[in-house]
Amino acid sequence: MTNIAPPTPGVQLVEVAPELAGQRIDNFLITYLKGVPKTLIYRILRKGEVRVNKGRIKPEYKLQAGDIVRIPPVRVPERDEPVPVAQALLQRLEAAIVYEDKALIVLNKPAGIAVHGGSGLSFGVIEAFRQLRPDAKELELVHRLDRDTSGLLMIAKKRSMLRHLHEALRPCAATA
Repeated sequence: MTNIAPPTPGVQLVEVAPELAGQRIDNFLITYLKGVPKTLIYRILRKGEVRVNKGRIKPEYKLQAGDIVRIPPVRVPERDEPVPVAQALLQRLEAAIVYEDKALIVLNKPAGIAVHGGSGLSFGVIEAFRQLRPDAKELELVHRLDRDTSGLLMIAKKRSMLRHLHEALRPCAATA
């Protein structure tokens, strides 16, 4: 992703990187405009304020490498600082890693730990790994495991790996 000089103050022009090709524009904006409510994102899409290659698009438009996305100025609400994860849990999760390379982390998730925060939980495995790996900007869960379930959990470090694994895990039409 490359920022290009904006035509008017506050407007952002972003060139889509090859690893983001195939991602829907709404999901791209949700990630790119972290903290902006989804209702606002869908409103600027519906009103045609977001443009791709100078044209209006629908929320389901799939980005292509090299697309130029025009993002209007949006206000991001002030967010509370994330709750720091206890050092003991960070060490426990670090020790649970069974495989890691440039694109993927596989860990043996212990029972009793949620994979992501929400519903009264301030953090989960993914938030802990974002704290453990602050330079890895694209960490995403490939799949989920219930809080009380232990087992292997995959975390993608790159969007291309996430897409590849989602495709591999998707049930085949022939077996359905």
